[in-house]
Amino acid sequence: MSGEVNFYEKVIALTRAVPEGKVVSYGYLAELLGAPRAARAVGYALRTLKYGTDVAWHRVVGKRGVMGKVSIRSFAYSRDEQIARLKDEGIQFDENDEFPLLVYLWQPTPEDVKSILKAANLD
Repeated sequence: MSGEVNFYEKVIALTRAVPEGKVVSYGYLAELLGAPRAARAVGYALRTLKYGTDVAWHRVVGKRGVMGKVSIRSFAYSRDEQIARLKDEGIQFDENDEFPLLVYLWQPTPEDVKSILKAANLD
């Protein structure tokens, strides 16, 4: 259980670090944490957030090929709210509510990830 909690804490720490106007996919966030097959666990971690959180949950998105898409399953937040927040940050969607993922993808270096986790006392 502590490994799961620690993973969730790391997901939240990295999500906090995603800059405004950038996004990260569930799978890529898992990969950054050294768990490339844990995309679903990233989603589970984000579902633990309470309504009104200051964590920028809306910057974690789904992926379809090279396109990013909104993929939220939460009782606290809606798909429309996620799209609105991303648009407010300058992300441009097409008529299918998708966007070119690589244009907006946050790509921290391994050193950046280590620094973020260290600052959160999760190294």
